Amino acid sequence: MWQPAAVAVDRDHLGRRLALGGATLALNTSLLFTPRYAALMLRRAFAGDGEATARGLAEHAPADVDSLVDEPYGDEPDLLLDVHRPRSADSTLPAVVWVHGGGFVGGSKDELAGYFKLIASRGYAVVAPRYSLAPEHRYPTPLRQVAAALGFLDEHAGRLGVDATRVVLAGDSAGAQIAAQTAALVTTPGYAEAVGVRPALDPGVLRGVVLACGPYDIRLAERAGTPEGRRFLKTVLWAYSGKRRFLHDASFAMLSVVDHLTSAFPPALITVGNADPLREHSELLAERLRERGVDVETLFFPADHEPPLRHEYQFDLDGEAGQLFLERVLAFLALRLQ
Repeated sequence: MWQPAAVAVDRDHLGRRLALGGATLALNTSLLFTPRYAALMLRRAFAGDGEATARGLAEHAPADVDSLVDEPYGDEPDLLLDVHRPRSADSTLPAVVWVHGGGFVGGSKDELAGYFKLIASRGYAVVAPRYSLAPEHRYPTPLRQVAAALGFLDEHAGRLGVDATRVVLAGDSAGAQIAAQTAALVTTPGYAEAVGVRPALDPGVLRGVVLACGPYDIRLAERAGTPEGRRFLKTVLWAYSGKRRFLHDASFAMLSVVDHLTSAFPPALITVGNADPLREHSELLAERLRERGVDVETLFFPADHEPPLRHEYQFDLDGEAGQLFLERVLAFLALRLQ
């Protein structure tokens, strides 16, 4: 049985202490009853790290990209999306729909704008939807909202300069889980009905998925990764599900994408750092997809890789590994979005 403990997380490390001294006692006490306070502390930590990430990515962002920011894609306050396109483009462009991470409790599309502009500059319309966060909003709300964003893109493709017949879904961390589950909803018969979310996307339109550092099997929250990584994952999944014993909730168990894959799942590019507490999730997903005959590319690293590549390593574009993954992403997109 999991005993409440101080939650630790870091965008780079998933290991920075969020509570020390008296704050640790207060946090542990709150976790006897609710994940809310821990989730809000995590959100603040993500926001601080996100500001640093945004500054780093902005240094690499090209200037010749136009951005439509905070376009409403529905009536709810959080239903806003950005579209980034190269300024020189005079026609619709294939779409890369990237779902941001943040442990389901934090993160922002705005933090990754520099990265999206880099991808857009190579001839793509990069679409970044905002979605509602836990603990105020629970599963499958973000999944439903991303499905709504896809429907909005299809309906307004011409105005937004998007070729809605050529789409790659992408995401990082929690966003990678949402992107992967959305792809499974599109390609696995009966899955959308079971979850209660049906994306407005034809399987033939979905050309691929790019997945970075995501969680894909909630059962690994009990046994995989570091103790701190497990505490973090259990806390955010409690916040996301609304249930402390989320492993016993049949509806929430649908979140485990590895159990709902078929050979129709789109070609995938999957990466994770060697020091990421969620590493086993990516390795398991790649294994399950290959068992079903899906075309899978991976960028994994030896256990002794130096420097250690921690959670969300790919957004450090001053490092060789981050640059390597960006190259792999661009090659994958060029192949799949021809």
